[in-house]
Amino acid sequence: MLVLTVDGFTLSEGLVDVGDGHRLYVQDWGKADAPPVLFVHGGPGMGTSDDYEQYFDASRQRVLFCDQRGVGRSEPYGSLQDDTTDHLVADIVRVLNHSGVDEAVLMGGSWGSCLALAFAVAHPGRVRSLVLYGLLTGRQQESDWLNQGRWRTFFPEVWQWYLDRTPEEHHDDPSAYHFARILGPDAARARESAYAYTTVDTAVMDLDDRFAPAPFTDDVDPTSARVQAHYSTNSHFLPPDHVLANADRLTMPVYVVQGRYDMICPPVSAYELAQRLPRGELIWALSGHGPNRESWSLLRTLLLELTQ
Repeated sequence: MLVLTVDGFTLSEGLVDVGDGHRLYVQDWGKADAPPVLFVHGGPGMGTSDDYEQYFDASRQRVLFCDQRGVGRSEPYGSLQDDTTDHLVADIVRVLNHSGVDEAVLMGGSWGSCLALAFAVAHPGRVRSLVLYGLLTGRQQESDWLNQGRWRTFFPEVWQWYLDRTPEEHHDDPSAYHFARILGPDAARARESAYAYTTVDTAVMDLDDRFAPAPFTDDVDPTSARVQAHYSTNSHFLPPDHVLANADRLTMPVYVVQGRYDMICPPVSAYELAQRLPRGELIWALSGHGPNRESWSLLRTLLLELTQ
């Protein structure tokens, strides 16, 4: 499991009690007197890691990194109890209050963009601006695009690999089959299906023509896949079209860096959201879901401009 380590730029770290038996790992990092950025990680279920520090300049920016409920260094690890979008939105309030922050720039990609948007809809006064990438609004058609393999025209061999690990009677909806196993009581089956689903998710993440899945091992940790299945099978715990229907509440500057060839989150969602935002700017990048050098540079530049 990748985690966020403590380094010479760490201002403080620890567990914040957010109620319901959950404690979230929070690290305050960078320049103490700089305008704060709250980094909202994706997945859901991925947690934070040192990789995300690359978006920031510790000598000029202050960043709050936080592991969401049940993942990373948060406790209890792997728990899905009282873990919904409303809970996570309330947790952000508690993390900001704990850190003495009234207003922050929120940055997030994929699920992180969805949670950041949900928070901004609920608490627009606490968001200075939004910097998002790999946009997800939480709509059912976005989940279907990924989980029902509507990207298969571009990655047919990946889809076939997935079907080969799914009984034929479940080929019409293999992700439903694997999600049931991931969320089920049998640990061995959960590991097998977590491996299958995560391998597919990773394979279509970037613009890469190679598909060489790692071999299955008995030490596969299904936690991240369990959290993702928990949210995906519950429509991300959001009302239909919640973000788009409330886009008029997002009056802060919103910047979306969207990969033109994103196979995880269909780019049409970024376009449709940008049309409704009072102060939105959509920037297309020649990338897939995961940021490449171009989109990384765009995000880093935006964040520096917004926090000076």
